[in-house]
Amino acid sequence: MIVRAPDFWERPGLASTLLLPLAGLNAAAGRIRHALARPWRAPVPVLCVGNLVAGGAGKTPTVLALAPLLTKGGRRPHILTRGYGGRLAGPVRVDPAQHGAADVGDEALLLARAAPCWIARDRVAGARAAITAGADLLLLDDGFQNPGLAKDFSLLAIDGAYGFGNERLIPAGPLREPLARGLARAEAALVIGPDKSGSEARIAGRLPVLHARLAAEGAAELRGRRVFAFAGIGRPAKFYATLRGLGAEIVGRRDFPDHHPYGEAEAEALLAAARTADAMPVTTAKDWVRLPASLRAAFRAVEVRLEWAEPDWAIELLAPFMLSPAPHG
Repeated sequence: MIVRAPDFWERPGLASTLLLPLAGLNAAAGRIRHALARPWRAPVPVLCVGNLVAGGAGKTPTVLALAPLLTKGGRRPHILTRGYGGRLAGPVRVDPAQHGAADVGDEALLLARAAPCWIARDRVAGARAAITAGADLLLLDDGFQNPGLAKDFSLLAIDGAYGFGNERLIPAGPLREPLARGLARAEAALVIGPDKSGSEARIAGRLPVLHARLAAEGAAELRGRRVFAFAGIGRPAKFYATLRGLGAEIVGRRDFPDHHPYGEAEAEALLAAARTADAMPVTTAKDWVRLPASLRAAFRAVEVRLEWAEPDWAIELLAPFMLSPAPHG
């Protein structure tokens, strides 16, 4: 698992070029994996929110936005996720009252707010468990590159600012698979935020493209405030940009590996650093659930939600999987 996206993934350069042979091996391994796979076809629709790059692209907020749309459309969606950062292999239905991030990972705790959520390293086993428990539609957070479970609809989440990076495969770049192959297996793409990377031009003519933005909660509370910010996500700079966009003054910051579990001493040190800087300690919602429960109240979590630019079009794309018309607008 990539703990943080290296800077050279953003554009071609010497470091990236030196890693191209390994990227070629990665591409070959992916082709073989898909060629040998015998995907299991679930008896219910399977909708996947994936991406083509390592690191955060907005998959989890997208799933959180899709789940209520599908529920309003008469479905009983259950969410499947791998449970990155958690110790349990699953299949396990997430119970926020009993499970912590160390058990099921940070993303699963957030997803369980929107619909029944299962963590399972074996996607097929997780799908079977969810269907037995009453799911009549499966909504996957990630798993686009996993060939074990057949998908009926795949939506690619794309960070408009980052796009596809240098368009090279891991480890030479951020791509999980060749761009053309990934686009060919998807039904639609969602560009999140302004398209500063030109990614939409790379997709044009291949897929329908939706647009959305991530809106942060509590802007008034943060505007003009001094904050000490920290994040353990794929691209911490994205979080810091969000804070600046809300009008916060970042007077200190600290980066951690993706899905980093915070110990009590570490959390205390972060609070001390914030006090020294006379600032509010601020982090992401994913990081907040990984803090020790006894100290969480001392930190401010910035929640984000996905806002569709074309909500009616999103509903239209989902219409074949709904049992009743979802409200438009």
